[in-house]
Amino acid sequence: GHGVEVVEIDLTQPLLGPFDVIVHKLSDVIVEAEHDSQSQQLLANFQSYVSAHPSTVLLDPLPAMTQLLDRFASYRIMSKLHSSLRDWHICSPPYLEIHSASDLSSIQQAVMTQGLSFPLICKTRVAHGSLSHEMSLIFSAGSLVDIHPPCVLQSFINHGAVLHKVFVVGDRHFSVERPSLKNFPSGPCDRKTIFFNSHQVSKPESSSDLTALDEQIPCLPPPSSEAVAALVRELRVQLGMALFGVDVIINIHTHTLTVIDINIFPG
Repeated sequence: GHGVEVVEIDLTQPLLGPFDVIVHKLSDVIVEAEHDSQSQQLLANFQSYVSAHPSTVLLDPLPAMTQLLDRFASYRIMSKLHSSLRDWHICSPPYLEIHSASDLSSIQQAVMTQGLSFPLICKTRVAHGSLSHEMSLIFSAGSLVDIHPPCVLQSFINHGAVLHKVFVVGDRHFSVERPSLKNFPSGPCDRKTIFFNSHQVSKPESSSDLTALDEQIPCLPPPSSEAVAALVRELRVQLGMALFGVDVIINIHTHTLTVIDINIFPG
């Protein structure tokens, strides 16, 4: 009733248009195009239409979206937030890119050199699809044998088992609280690697041993709305995107707002 006509686009057919705005979630196609010629062709057709119609608004541009599908790329962006948002005490945990299976001692050495601390969270490089939610919590240098490159290792920050998911839609954003991993003792220990699905752990109604705190801790203050707004503004510029999600936690020791992931177009 607002004079907006919504048309579903069939990528297997020539795009006719004209379109004022195209909202897409081509993340599956982008990931598949790495190894599938049919997906490559669909993307090429789509991109050639977009290039030939520069006045059509695309939410969001394919190159911007591609970097969010690759945790190596998105974590490099996250790691720069510390300097650009220093006044807001916003940071992201130390992390390490593991490109390919190499000998255990060189990975252990890199973990030390990069200043990571146990426990570590291991996440797949590809940040899309069901496998991207399969993560592990690694408690010692010896347990680094459990990782499956390509992946990222990220220092686990105790955050009182609360995750704040921020959904960004243009210049507006919305936050929801979700269950998250409980606190673990800092430093290496001989605990076995925990494999978990982050989607299951952080579902609104999740009740898991991994989210139940072992100790009573005072309630953490929610993230400052001004700090979240500053974070969103900075990420919109850095990413060149209007639709995305950010996962943030509050460090229980320093109360620092900590960015742990950036996600494609929120579900």
